[in-house]
Amino acid sequence: MWAEAKSLFFAKDFPPYASPAWRELHPDDPRRLAGALDAAESWRKYGTDVTAWLHDAFAARPPIWQQRTRAELDKAAEPKPSHQLRATPGWPPIAVPGKPGRWLTYQHEQNLEAA
Repeated sequence: MWAEAKSLFFAKDFPPYASPAWRELHPDDPRRLAGALDAAESWRKYGTDVTAWLHDAFAARPPIWQQRTRAELDKAAEPKPSHQLRATPGWPPIAVPGKPGRWLTYQHEQNLEAA
């Protein structure tokens, strides 16, 4: 039975797995085994991709009315106003933007406040 099912598998002479024609076959029919082999081989080759796609397609998502609106997303994407850099005690020095080699340190800021 195995050899005959294998030859049918390579000849593609069997109904697709779980189709009505496949279900009508007798359990000992080699074409039934060939259909199961084809399904197993497809699962081996493409199973994880299909599984991931199905998992993503049927994943629970929040209703669209609970999500942020376009206006809220646009507001969040607007550039923020610039601010004065201030060094923090215990943190490493801050590179001053646009001035290569210049660093802002906490000690330096203490000296500025004292002056």
